[in-house]
Amino acid sequence: MMIEASLGQQIVNGLTMGCMYALIALGYTLIFGVMRLIFFAQGDLCMVGAFAALGAVTSLSGSAPSNSSWLFAVALVAATASAVFVGLVSERLAIRPLLQADRTKQLIASLGVSMILQNLCLWTISTENLSFPNVLPAARLEIGTTTIGTVQIFVVGCSLFLMAVLQWFLHYTQRGLRLRAMAESPATAELDGINVTSAMRLVFIIGSVLAGITGVMIGAYDGIVKYNMGFVPGIKGFTAAILGGFGQPRGAMLGGLVLGLAETLAAGYVSSTYKDVLAFAILVSVVLVRPRGLISD
Repeated sequence: MMIEASLGQQIVNGLTMGCMYALIALGYTLIFGVMRLIFFAQGDLCMVGAFAALGAVTSLSGSAPSNSSWLFAVALVAATASAVFVGLVSERLAIRPLLQADRTKQLIASLGVSMILQNLCLWTISTENLSFPNVLPAARLEIGTTTIGTVQIFVVGCSLFLMAVLQWFLHYTQRGLRLRAMAESPATAELDGINVTSAMRLVFIIGSVLAGITGVMIGAYDGIVKYNMGFVPGIKGFTAAILGGFGQPRGAMLGGLVLGLAETLAAGYVSSTYKDVLAFAILVSVVLVRPRGLISD
C-alpha cells in the first residue's frame, strides 16, 4: 500500500516538473522552428521572470495580504512583461544581426546572451539564494496518502492551459498559420508575403511569455530564486525538446512530461544522485531508436 501511495506522489511530482520542462521546451521549439536558431538563453528568461515577480511581490506586499490572488496576478504580469522585454531586446541586438551568419556565430551569440543575463543579475541583485514568497493559498488536496499542493495544481493546470492555447493559436489563427508556414519553408513563406521580421518577433514574444510564467512556477515550487536558477531548467527543457522531436510543439510537450516523470521516479526509487543520469540515458536511448524524437513528421 505504501508503494502505491509513494508511486502516486512521485507521479504528481513528476508531472509538475515535466510541465515546467515542457513550457521551456516549447520556447526552444518555436524559436528553432521559425528561425532555425537554438536560443540558449531561454532558461535565463525564466530567471528574469522569477526576479521580476519577486521584486513586484516584495514591493507590493505591504498593500496586500499574503497568499493574495491579486498579488499573484501582479507577479505573473511583472514576470511576463520583464521576460518579453528582455527577450525582444536580445532578439533585436544579438540575434537578428546574425541571421545571415553561420550557425556557430548564432550559437555563440545565444550563449553570450545567457552569460550576460546571469552576470547582470549576479552583479546587480544578489549572489545568494533569495526566498520567493508564498503568493498562493496554503491549501492542499489529499487523495489517499498522495498530497497535491496548491503550487502543483497551479503548475499543472496553468501549463496544460498554456499548451492548449498555444495549439489553438498555431492551428486556428492567421498568425499561427503564418508561423507554421515559416517553420515549414522560410523562403517560400517570405515569397508569399509573410513578414519575416514580424514572425521572428512574435516567436520571441511567445517564448518569453512561456519563460516568464515558468520562472514564477519554479520560484513558487522551489521557494528560492538565484542568478543561475535558469541554467539547469534550460538544459532540461532543451533535452525535452530533443526527446520529443526538435521543432515539434507536441513533441516538446510530450518530451517534457516524459523527462519529468523519469527524473522523479528515478529519484524516488533509485537514487536522487542518479536521476539526471537516468534522464539523459532515456534521451540517448530514444534518439538511438528514433533519431527525430518521439514525435516527428
